[in-house]
Amino acid sequence: MTYKNFTLETDSDGIALITWDMPEKSMNVFTEEVMRELNTIVDRVTGEAAIKGAVITSGKDTFSGGADITMLQTMLKTFAKEKAGNVEKATQKLFETAGYMTGLFRKLETCGKPWVSAINGTCMGGAFELSLACHGRVAANSDKVKMALPEVKIGIFPGAGGTQRVPRLADTQAALQMLTSGQTLTPQKAKGMGLVHEVAEPAKLVETAKAMIRNGLSAVAPWDQKGFKIPGGPVYSIAGANLWPPAIAILRRETYGNYPAATAILKCVYEGLLVPFDTALRVEQRYFTEILQTKEAAAMIRSLFVSLQELNKGARRPEGVPDTQFKKIAVLGAGFMGAGIAHVTAKAGIPVVLLDRDTASAEKGKAHSAELMDGLIKKGRAKPEDKDKLLSLIMPTADYADLAGCDLVVEAVFEDSEVKKSATEQAEAVLKASAIFASNTSTIPITSLAKNSTRPKNFVGIHFFSPVDKMMLVEIILGKKTGDKALATAIDFVRAIKKTPIVVNDTRGFYVNRCVLRYMSEAYKMLIEGVPAPMIENAARAAGMPVGPLALTDETAVDLAQKIMRQTLRDLGDKAVDPEQMKLIDTLVDTHQRFGRKNGKGFYDYPQKPAKKKLWSGLKDLYPQKKAEEVDFEKLKQRLLVTIALEATRVMEEKIVTDPREADVGSILAFGFAPYTGGALSYIDGIGAKEFVQIAKRLQKKYGAEFKAPKLLLDMAEKGETFYQRFNPYDRAEAKKAA
Repeated sequence: MTYKNFTLETDSDGIALITWDMPEKSMNVFTEEVMRELNTIVDRVTGEAAIKGAVITSGKDTFSGGADITMLQTMLKTFAKEKAGNVEKATQKLFETAGYMTGLFRKLETCGKPWVSAINGTCMGGAFELSLACHGRVAANSDKVKMALPEVKIGIFPGAGGTQRVPRLADTQAALQMLTSGQTLTPQKAKGMGLVHEVAEPAKLVETAKAMIRNGLSAVAPWDQKGFKIPGGPVYSIAGANLWPPAIAILRRETYGNYPAATAILKCVYEGLLVPFDTALRVEQRYFTEILQTKEAAAMIRSLFVSLQELNKGARRPEGVPDTQFKKIAVLGAGFMGAGIAHVTAKAGIPVVLLDRDTASAEKGKAHSAELMDGLIKKGRAKPEDKDKLLSLIMPTADYADLAGCDLVVEAVFEDSEVKKSATEQAEAVLKASAIFASNTSTIPITSLAKNSTRPKNFVGIHFFSPVDKMMLVEIILGKKTGDKALATAIDFVRAIKKTPIVVNDTRGFYVNRCVLRYMSEAYKMLIEGVPAPMIENAARAAGMPVGPLALTDETAVDLAQKIMRQTLRDLGDKAVDPEQMKLIDTLVDTHQRFGRKNGKGFYDYPQKPAKKKLWSGLKDLYPQKKAEEVDFEKLKQRLLVTIALEATRVMEEKIVTDPREADVGSILAFGFAPYTGGALSYIDGIGAKEFVQIAKRLQKKYGAEFKAPKLLLDMAEKGETFYQRFNPYDRAEAKKAA
């Protein structure tokens, strides 16, 4: 019998080697076809007397990425259509469909013959749940092997037995931490937790797995054996009493109840450990079906999986432009940003020329990479030879002649138009005609900078965020004359350094900074109103933001906020900045010399480690303070999210961003906009345009014109549209195909 996605070979000992190798796929994933074939293979292993046991492995470098999430999306779309006719019937069908993988893995687990999973690379989600259903697990001793159940990161949870097998194999506390965080495990960590039996050298992986079967591996899972004891102890025990109340409290502290899937994991584990295993699987299936129907799951799956993957694959890349093969890239300016850009470029294996005003400054920029690599080596995430290889790719220089032959130049000099003009002219004097010039700027319009270039079609903006090595988003800014080749090259570069590109048309602040400045501005308003600073920061975190607006101001620098405000006043006039907010920032910077984290004092005080930062006590003396009971905490949360979402809407209205995927993914990756919402536009879609407009009107009446709903939103409310209907990115793709 032949299979499309698997091969099956039986050796002289009667052990079947099942190799998962999907054709025309870079990674194995679970599809309906794969599950049907695996079901047939389980029947064959069970039914053929000559087969004594089975080893399942992958024919690719990775084991599997888990389930094909687009399959899940299709399932949810079908449910949405069918529930309009009969909710109960549609929900029952969703329950049964969602449980197919659970039933398949349980069938394998109870087939009466031993199965061993030989994990040779990345093993995620459903693939790791498959492995957990096997009677033995062997992982290759390799940096390429990473195991995880990361579903909670996209709004769902391991729904094919993961919440039941992990806490029956590992200590309950460690299991909860892994499941609720989506923690990635190395082979050694997995073995230490009891999730993997053996770690073998890659060349001996399959043989080690076969040896487990030859040595008499039991074909009965531990929880199906009489007298099985839960590793972390029963729920109703002293150990359970010490674990569960704190676990619930910690989850509440970390998530503020914003992530239904994380809460469901706790319920699945708690309730599942109280009942027999098959009943526990039904408990998990019921919660999984419930979570699939939440708006959080729909939004997070779309933005943090589907849209993110599409953008990473170059969804906005112009068609018909050949892929760029980078042989040499230059970075102008070896300061913190430039050094960071050089680091990620070299990390991608691309030779990079790092230029500054003198060789010593350029060498200092290269030293930044050495420091970053030393940190990774110390944490065990890199080896000394990795550092040597990376540093060998960075060439520090002060001579523009060394830019000859570069495919791309990224300018990251001081944020001054004249300095950038000089750098552009000197670079273009030695660059080949086909080279692309990109400016990393956060404030100066790209169209104006392109006037310094003799070839504006080859001029583009590439806006990185700090710190470059950690921030995953890059804004690509189009000037009025930027050509398709420049855009394609910029996207190719961002993808090469493994970051996510979004395409933004030229405007002051582009997309991300416009939204971030609104977030900060609303916090300044709250301070001026007399809202205690701790309430502002706590409201932001409770709303789902990873960093409070005052802490974020400190990170980016309070004196930078002052410079931006003053520049805005010069460019747009007195009404462009609230004078009270200007006064607040001036007081911090000019009166108290509080510049932010960089000088150890801003809205927060930053004592020496290990002491933690704390809000500056002097903040409460700047304005008369309201009592906590006088402040509507829920309204604070709402204001902080709504002001960002309204600005994102204005950006769409002005056609600065034209694809809702980019607005949503960009808002999450750049400044952590409440991920459970799916992003700034999905936040509005989740509420509904009509209801959101009413919320905005109420806020406008009480707090000011910045909450005025744009005409676009009013029109969407009237027509009952969502952003993904109004600006459907897939319509454009279909139109291109038709053309």
